[in-house]
Amino acid sequence: MATDSATLDRRAATHRRIDDTPIIQNPADPIVRGMGLNQPFFDDKNRAFWILQSIGWSGYFFLRSLSGFANSMGWMFLVHTLLLTATGYSITLLMASLYRRLIKVKPIWTLVLSLGTVVLAAGTFSVIETWSVATFLKPAFKPVGVEYFGAILLNFSLLAAWTALYYGINYFLLLEEQIDQRERLESQASSAQLAMLRYQLNPHFLFNTLNSISTLVLLKQTERANAMLARLSSFLRYTLANEPTAKVTLAQEVETLKLYLEIEKMRFEDRLRPHFRIEPETIGARLPSLLLQPLIENAIKYAVTPAENGADIWITAGREGQAVRIEVADNGNGSGADLAASPSTGVGLANIRDRLSQAYGGANRFETRQNDRGGFSVIIEIPYETGDKA
Repeated sequence: MATDSATLDRRAATHRRIDDTPIIQNPADPIVRGMGLNQPFFDDKNRAFWILQSIGWSGYFFLRSLSGFANSMGWMFLVHTLLLTATGYSITLLMASLYRRLIKVKPIWTLVLSLGTVVLAAGTFSVIETWSVATFLKPAFKPVGVEYFGAILLNFSLLAAWTALYYGINYFLLLEEQIDQRERLESQASSAQLAMLRYQLNPHFLFNTLNSISTLVLLKQTERANAMLARLSSFLRYTLANEPTAKVTLAQEVETLKLYLEIEKMRFEDRLRPHFRIEPETIGARLPSLLLQPLIENAIKYAVTPAENGADIWITAGREGQAVRIEVADNGNGSGADLAASPSTGVGLANIRDRLSQAYGGANRFETRQNDRGGFSVIIEIPYETGDKA
């Protein structure tokens, strides 16, 4: 069922969503927040490093100890393993400190210097491990010279794997950070373009309104001039107060159109005859603010102004599945399509197309055509979004 715009506020109020559902508090939330588990793991990279470092070397200690006991190595093997774990933990901390700098240099230098670091660290690790074996496990073993490097291959493999994991995680985080940064920049660029399009209102409207006010003042029709100035002030306040990239409800958009039409009606009087046919289920639908004002302005310019008897303008909105169909039609001479494409119209319909594209991508329809009233129609279809989904 269709309704006139005068009933929009009352019906909009009945369609507001009231959500009184209580939020269930998880009793574990304070513990989770205290441990920092309520945020993504790598949000704090320093904390993530220490957690992974501790888990990794604790696993190394557990597995080597288990292997020693399985092979009846005795309790001294536990001391030996503890020493190796502490050594590996310390060496990798020094490697991490160096890698933080190497990751910022050219890749070839990162590769060469990291490889050299792993070789040096593996040699050091092997010397300590051999000394520990001779001290705690085999007192009769007296290593000399190259015998201290007997475990270098195993240690090299371990530290190379640690290095690969370190660079793998950090390069992934750098890539993720760059992707997030690019998305933010694209979003900012899109918002800037939306703001630019939103501010490209036809200056002829403001010029004509101020000119009409000036004429009324000269004719000493101060009451009409004050009324027109008050409506212009309300309209401009709305356009400046709303975020240029924000979406408003169709009810709000219609009320803004009423302000605009009241201003224009003081100029054209009975020659301008607007009609609103807004389906009740669409009044909460959201759309970019001031999307329809240029369409009304276009209809006034090419249908009302040239005609001696003026023209009618129809603004209709209805649901079509998961979309909202909005049509602005007039009964002028039907030449609005040609005139709207001319340079004299400024931004005109191209502005609307761009704003729809920025706001909805390909999920919108914009069509202009001659209607069965002999005038010009603009049809817009956009996804049906409410305050919860927008």
